[in-house]
Amino acid sequence: MSAALLALILAAAPAPVAPGPGWQLMWSDEFEGTAIDPQKWTMARDCWGGGNDERQCYTDRAANAAIRDGQLLITARRERFTGPALPMDQRRAGPPQQATRPFTSARLTTRGNASWRYGRIEVRARLPQGQGLWPAIWMLPDENRFGAWAASGEIDIMEAVNLGEPCQTGRPGCPAGREQGVLGTLHFGGVPPANRKRGTTTTLPAPVDGFHVYAIDWSPEAISWSIDGRIYETQHPGDWSTSGSSNPAAPFDQAFHLVLNLAVGGHLPEEHNRGGVAATGFPKVMAVDWVRVWQCAQDAVRASCR
Repeated sequence: MSAALLALILAAAPAPVAPGPGWQLMWSDEFEGTAIDPQKWTMARDCWGGGNDERQCYTDRAANAAIRDGQLLITARRERFTGPALPMDQRRAGPPQQATRPFTSARLTTRGNASWRYGRIEVRARLPQGQGLWPAIWMLPDENRFGAWAASGEIDIMEAVNLGEPCQTGRPGCPAGREQGVLGTLHFGGVPPANRKRGTTTTLPAPVDGFHVYAIDWSPEAISWSIDGRIYETQHPGDWSTSGSSNPAAPFDQAFHLVLNLAVGGHLPEEHNRGGVAATGFPKVMAVDWVRVWQCAQDAVRASCR
């Protein structure tokens, strides 16, 4: 694509539409450039497996994450790869220990660049299908103020596993014998084994292979999950807790940053229907059209302008 054509496309791109009166756009990435913005995103470089026995190495290569035609493409590939065995914050001094995995992918985070306390977080994305795939849009605390995971919390805006694969009809997220489930979940409590979680599985609207807007509305009074504007779950203080504080809003009264990733394998997808990881159909792509964070212009601690 020529520079002139790209400039015309960017000039014609519509401005973000506020979710309602009173909302102010605090942060966004429309992925309109030619490269991932390092002032907004940091890319993981490790073969740790996310603590879930996932089967990928995360890399910062363009083969695994790149901007094309106004979208962020996170690509999982079937290829043997060797890299650091642990993420940066778990490494000790000296040469990093190495590990080898059969897949590669990417994990992007705004940690150190941007974080938020309350608001509306929206991500328009298209999810890949296939046994063993685990795309996720989620948030982690900037500081472990109440203790290590999960005492300081985790907010899963969207997780999906094994989309399009056979499943037991009638189970949540499996209305017609094919996996269409999307999860919205909070992790809290204490460090394992005292960690807890609470969430809901909903059915992804048609088309399963299309773009949808995944969002949370987050305030001191509640966290609500929605897809394409339809709320399917709401939790309130009292539905969660932390061993590190007696405040009923804790740990979700702190600043959290955003994470986008596409995992391959791991406990959740492989145990979900005991199908392991399909070795065919790669590469698999999670496409992100945009990310937007809104807050009320007159009251930054409310998730709903009214």
